[in-house]
Amino acid sequence: MSVDAATTKRIGRLARIRIEEDEVAGYQSELNAILGFVEQLAEVNVDGVEAMTSVTPMSLRRRDDVVTDGNYAESIVKNAPLTEDNFFMVPKVVE
Repeated sequence: MSVDAATTKRIGRLARIRIEEDEVAGYQSELNAILGFVEQLAEVNVDGVEAMTSVTPMSLRRRDDVVTDGNYAESIVKNAPLTEDNFFMVPKVVE
């Protein structure tokens, strides 16, 4: 696949990049080189290759998934103007 001058200008307009007439040929060759590289990647056989998220094997540190109430409800509501049983109380806004 190759990119022509009109497509290069359209890509520039869509990317909101001002491309002067004398720069079109340079951008066109760069885009064609990128697309050529992508076409080369499509030819690589990746059957049996496991997908990876990093170049080095790693595992995330995990903590136990334990449900707690946090034990700091009083700290959360202590600056509220009005509370009851560790809940915020607000005036009624809908009648």
